Amino acid sequence: MFPRASGVLLPIPCLPSGFGIGDLGPSAYRFADYLHSAGQRVWQILPLNPTTPAYQHSPYHGVSTFAFNPLLISPEHLVAEGLLDRDELPPPEFPEGQIDYDAVVQVKQRLLDKACARFKQRLPGEDYFRFCAENNAWLDDYTLFAALSTRYPDVMWNRWPYDIQQRHPEALTRLRAELSDCLEDLKIVQYLFSRQWIGLRAYCLEKGIRIFGDLPIYLPFHSADVWAHPRLFKLDKTGNPLAVSGVPPDYFSTSGQLWGHPVYRWDAHRETRYEWWIRRFARNLALFDYVRIDHFRGLVAYWEVPADEPTAVNGRWLQAPAEDFFNELRHRFVCLPLIAEDLGVITADVRETMQRFGFPGMRVLMFGFSEDPATNANAIHNIPENCVVFTGTHDNNTVKGWLENEASALEKRRLGLTLGRQPAADELHWDMIRLAMMSPARTCITPVQDLLGLGPEARINTPGRWEGNWMWRMSPGQFTAMPQKQMLELTEAFGRR
Repeated sequence: MFPRASGVLLPIPCLPSGFGIGDLGPSAYRFADYLHSAGQRVWQILPLNPTTPAYQHSPYHGVSTFAFNPLLISPEHLVAEGLLDRDELPPPEFPEGQIDYDAVVQVKQRLLDKACARFKQRLPGEDYFRFCAENNAWLDDYTLFAALSTRYPDVMWNRWPYDIQQRHPEALTRLRAELSDCLEDLKIVQYLFSRQWIGLRAYCLEKGIRIFGDLPIYLPFHSADVWAHPRLFKLDKTGNPLAVSGVPPDYFSTSGQLWGHPVYRWDAHRETRYEWWIRRFARNLALFDYVRIDHFRGLVAYWEVPADEPTAVNGRWLQAPAEDFFNELRHRFVCLPLIAEDLGVITADVRETMQRFGFPGMRVLMFGFSEDPATNANAIHNIPENCVVFTGTHDNNTVKGWLENEASALEKRRLGLTLGRQPAADELHWDMIRLAMMSPARTCITPVQDLLGLGPEARINTPGRWEGNWMWRMSPGQFTAMPQKQMLELTEAFGRR
């Protein structure tokens, strides 16, 4: 049972810092302090997996489902640990309010190289070797994949030398010897992140704050997991995808959306009793208190498109073994604090699966003023108790941006009837937060942009747009302007503290 609570969505990279991107350092701890003082009990973040320029650093296209993103390691904590000197930190010359990934990667890599060198000079202790042993099921594959991706830049893994792409044991043994220094550095980086994450999460728990994580359903083709476990994906003998992911044509897109991830070979997963998935969930449930399953419907039925199709039009629906899969998860885990991302067109079989296993869904208030008010699942009067309600998500415009640029005349009229007055762009964020707080939903989440009443310039992601996403971050001034008293009053008034 999820408690009646409220929280804030703020991805780690969006925190202010002097190093061009948010990280696990002092700002993360100060944000936990803010949540505590404002009566918030949930901090929602996005996936923590490594990102790449090839996918515009989207956290939903991580090259490993198990590894951490090195860019989020705090240099200030490395100084505190004696792995960097204070005078080695760069001056704060990064753009304010935006992430310049090229500059961030260059600076962070230089700092991490120095930290790794000093870590090895100290001679790693028992805790490091325990970390490597406990995570060897993914750590060895990920570090070798990352090292080979550097050796063969801009080349997909199925175009690497044949013995490497086919993972011949003698070739992997030879490579691990040749690349031993690089592999050790990559393992140290993962360990340093793990140690910083454990510290931040422990601090949040002391403050009564639970972390709400995120599990992307698919992985890009060029990823450590697809290379290490090709049998679990629909690939041909040369490693090329036979079928890829997407969603069919709908009201918003006549050609659908072609995502391009390799789809799962569910018969192979069933034969292993979903062991790879079990390890994924075990990893996420160890890191987070709650886990959102992105595109949950794909675990019930998924849209499969032949890999040579230019659009998603000529795909087909296929069933996933949902009941068997979730029964296995329930057998393996005492508790499954999962949230199903069930936005968009959701069919009866998905609803039945969620109900059978008790998974809460999602509701987004800005979707609640269109369509038929009697059947619109996001309308305030239709929101159930067993769900998480949002003013908006990382894929939406901000509340202010929605009202100014996207809301139709009908939506504005219905919104005005709900509020009892015509909405004003500069005040609507508080109106929507209040509606979310008073709803029956056990948990309500406010993106930090709506907490601050920011406009469309603060949008994180626009689905379907290739460039310009995942770049926004808070300025120091916005961070100090986060409202504490008003959030605390609303939280207490609606029984969410």
